[in-house]
Amino acid sequence: MGGAVSAGEDNDDLIDNLKEAQYVRTERVEQAFRAIDRGDYYLDGYRDNAYKDLAWKHGNIHLSAPCIYSEVMEALKLQQGLSFLNLGSGTGYLSTMVGLIIGPFGVNHGIELHKDVVEYARERLDDFIKNSDSFDRFELCEPHFVVGNCLEISTDSHQYDRIYCGAGVQKDHENYMKILLKVGGILVMPIEDQLTQIIRTGQSSWESKNILAVSFAPLVQQNRTDGSKPKAVVLPPLTVRSLQDLARIYIRRTLRSLTGDDCATRCSTQRASQKRKRRRFRRRRRINTYVFVGNQLIPQPMDSEEDECIEEESKDEEREKEKDVEPAKPEEPQVNHLRMKILSLPLPESLKAYLLYHREK
Repeated sequence: MGGAVSAGEDNDDLIDNLKEAQYVRTERVEQAFRAIDRGDYYLDGYRDNAYKDLAWKHGNIHLSAPCIYSEVMEALKLQQGLSFLNLGSGTGYLSTMVGLIIGPFGVNHGIELHKDVVEYARERLDDFIKNSDSFDRFELCEPHFVVGNCLEISTDSHQYDRIYCGAGVQKDHENYMKILLKVGGILVMPIEDQLTQIIRTGQSSWESKNILAVSFAPLVQQNRTDGSKPKAVVLPPLTVRSLQDLARIYIRRTLRSLTGDDCATRCSTQRASQKRKRRRFRRRRRINTYVFVGNQLIPQPMDSEEDECIEEESKDEEREKEKDVEPAKPEEPQVNHLRMKILSLPLPESLKAYLLYHREK
């Protein structure tokens, strides 16, 4: 599924295309997409396909098409402080983008069937925290991933404000998913080849809306021929942050505000959409006229004068447009102001490392 937008050369180009096609519609979703490079979630040797609007699968590792993720992010209507559950969390790409929006006081949990994929997701998250400058421009609610089947979640599990399921849900599992949702919460999942948004309006009332036609692999159901009862999957507990952790959050928030590197006030991750101008060429059409030579009718090709005029007008329009376009200025490299500020403080190196989350970059 995918291919709804043109292929991009890099992550920003991909987001420009998603915006132009109206898949990305809100500022906070655009910021999250620009902050995390989709290519970082591809295996080495496959990154050339990262900026195409196509799904990608290698073994158990899977990424949906960018147009799907953008529709999901918009439909979830994310806000700071919400709790989020990702059923079939995969590489953690979507969960990390969600974490940038719901912030450090939200809840961000994911459940994934395959252990190797959970390990891969944790590696990608660790790489983002240690090496991406975007980590210092946002306040992240770090995703916590567990291995298990999302159809076997413990019955005493807590409910969530927002839920996404990344696999096809059969009708007989729809109510199971709904029960995991808080009143007023939003659930987005594919049902019968339709990406569907479900809002829980009361204890036993829901509103549903189809968003997009999709094709997802169905949820995996465990076959237990021996009749044994499946072991319930326990989701991560809802924990209160330590005082030390809260201090780090507020110190970093204050320093970020002082350096003017706060994404809430500066759209530093956005860029003006400057699409490359594609020059359109018209082929001169050849038409046949017929003349009599003796008793024979002979075709004689000649150029269409009408097409020549159209071609000349098109060239004139292109020249006028090129006059109005200013030469592109080279992009200045982004500066990690928060990191520079922390490193300049007269503090012990161990405390600086703690404030930087022991980042390596």
